[in-house]
Amino acid sequence: MNPEPAGRPGRPDPDELRRQFAEEARAERPDLALLCLLLGAVADPALDVNGIDAAQIELDELAGRLPYGVRGGRAWASALAELLGERCGFAGSSADYQRLESSLLHEVLRRRRGLPILLSVVWIEVARRAGAPVYGVALPGHFVVGFGDPAERVLADPFDGGRPMTGQDAELLVAGATGEPLEESMLVPARPLEIVLRILNNIRAWAAARPERTDVALWAVDLSLLLPSHPARLRYERAQLLVQSGQFLRGAAEMEEYADVVDGVEPAAAEAIRRRARAARSLLN
Repeated sequence: MNPEPAGRPGRPDPDELRRQFAEEARAERPDLALLCLLLGAVADPALDVNGIDAAQIELDELAGRLPYGVRGGRAWASALAELLGERCGFAGSSADYQRLESSLLHEVLRRRRGLPILLSVVWIEVARRAGAPVYGVALPGHFVVGFGDPAERVLADPFDGGRPMTGQDAELLVAGATGEPLEESMLVPARPLEIVLRILNNIRAWAAARPERTDVALWAVDLSLLLPSHPARLRYERAQLLVQSGQFLRGAAEMEEYADVVDGVEPAAAEAIRRRARAARSLLN
């Protein structure tokens, strides 16, 4: 599925991009790369149909550079590390956490730099195209990739150029992020929509630290709400962002709608939200 032109040639309008994002998110087998690229097109007006196609072609081309006849999870992990980490230079650094581009797939392909989860998306998509048994692993605080049977725990860290991860490495990483031991549930392969929601959560966190970027927070919440499964509280977050951006009436109305939803479960919380809605309306006076 490719975005259809709207407005200027090759550039879908924001509503069309959201429609296509929602449609792909509800597909029987959602295309992770396409969802990330549609997300990128919402974020970056310069990314048009040709740019989306070029990114997909680059992933295909990278997959074509992997050796033929690779067998076994460890061999695949080594082949990806040699190609993407060593030859192509895909990796990350602490500075990448400060850049919105680090969460946009087309920019990660261009810069060869990004957050752990976006670098993992590159690995997953390149490996998948080459027929590798690959999956994402959403460890707390750090996303990595796995190869072969998940029970084998063949893990690699794309953020570190594809460094192989032992079970002890994963345990130390989780302990450092949460103070808790590694649990088997943390190693379950992440589904495409779970990966996309985590990317959007990262973008929301980036925008939350920058009050002047309410626009970014809003589109990230809007896309999150288009996913079939998402936290209900995002509706309240969206209402708050509308108020912060000066859309007091819309924000107040959405707060009241959310209060009606939670009223049957948490009436005290619903009343507090209604008070905030009244306060938002008073800002017009």
